[in-house]
Parts: sequence; structure tokens; C-alpha cells
Amino acid sequence: MAAGDDARAKIQRLLVTGDNRLKQGVAPEKVRESYEQALTVAREAGLEEAVRPLVEIRLADLDASG
Repeated sequence: MAAGDDARAKIQRLLVTGDNRLKQGVAPEKVRESYEQALTVAREAGLEEAVRPLVEIRLADLDASG
């Protein structure tokens, strides 16, 4: 697997983890942590521009529900 594919898979896992935590009622801090980790991985892989909007929407929803 290429490094970019590995980063994309990790980002996807972190986003899904955050989504699942949110659905399960896990503490908002843990949900936020997953989303922010996804953004960090994206930044390091040069994918921030593609991932940032997805993370921003999730964080805004998290703030609105909290």
C-alpha cells in the first residue's frame, strides 16, 4: 500500500471512529480528539485541503449539539 493510501485509510478510520463515538454518546472531548487526529494525519500527508472541510462540518455539528 502506498503511503498516501495508508494515510487516507487512517484518516477514514479516525473520521468513522469519531462518528461512531458521537452516535454512542461518548464524551465530546473524545469525539473531537478523533476528528482532530484525522486532520493532523491529513496535514502530514498533504491532504489537509481535502479533509479540512469534512472535519470542520463535524466539529461544527459537535459544537451545536453540545
